Amino acid sequence: MEQLTDLKAILHSKRANIYYLEKCRVMQKDGRVVYLTEDNDQKQYWNIPIANTTVILLGMGTSITQSAVRMLASAGVLIGFSGSGGTPLIAAGEVEWLSPQSEYRPTEYIQNWLAFWFDENKRLTIAKRFQQLRIDYLQQVWRKDKELQSYGFYIDDADVEKALSNCNDKISHSSSVTDLLTAEAQLTKSLYKIAAARTQHGGFARDHAGEDDANAFLNHGNYLAYGLAATTLWVLGIPHGFAVMHGKTRRGALVFDVADLVKDALILPWAFICAKEQMSEQEFRQQCLQNFTQHKALDFMFEAVKTLSLEGSQL
Repeated sequence: MEQLTDLKAILHSKRANIYYLEKCRVMQKDGRVVYLTEDNDQKQYWNIPIANTTVILLGMGTSITQSAVRMLASAGVLIGFSGSGGTPLIAAGEVEWLSPQSEYRPTEYIQNWLAFWFDENKRLTIAKRFQQLRIDYLQQVWRKDKELQSYGFYIDDADVEKALSNCNDKISHSSSVTDLLTAEAQLTKSLYKIAAARTQHGGFARDHAGEDDANAFLNHGNYLAYGLAATTLWVLGIPHGFAVMHGKTRRGALVFDVADLVKDALILPWAFICAKEQMSEQEFRQQCLQNFTQHKALDFMFEAVKTLSLEGSQL
């Protein structure tokens, strides 16, 4: 059986796997975590490399044993219960993650975070920095991603430059979080319009309950980003309730803040592209995970939160 220290040998920011499982049983077997599937009266066991995994989403028709949860917790793997296809994310009736418990997580980041969080002006300053980093990351990804460019997504196109420039101006002049949320919503709406035009999705309207592929893929991809964000915050020891942008009465709000760092850059365009190409949900999910790895999304989230934690404590 692997030792506890071995299970955490790979840093979370470097781990490669996110699992979405349905219609199976997750269990511990011979010192490993496996999932059991049954097909035509045949049982098959599939290994989960937990030391290289960040998140496991358990979809419809799944069960998990206590011994498997214990091993996943020892490896620092977050567990989420979800509906079909990974959405909606549910546990105890609300957005929630089953976090591995450890008394030895770092304290420096939560202490730095709390040093500024209770001051509204300092919190606003960090919220602005979140939005600036979000735009910086989008520019970085779209500038070098040749596959995105093959579908017409260029960072120096006039409509893209205008949308980002307008948002930057609004961020710098925002005097409240409400102003920032308005600027964020307008940017995302502009990017929806740009992506719809590039992929011939005439008349697209964002509808979280929409059954068309583009809306379904946006929902699904966003939940994958939430998994990365929740992992980042758990590893750094910052509770999910200390948000700087989203509603501070919502327990998971900081997860949404951190996930927003990468959603526009990586999830939004590919939701439209994969819908255009009539890809399956599984193919879209694989594309998202490939994008996360290619553009080091988890690394970026870690560095952003660590940097902003330090900046905030020095305000």
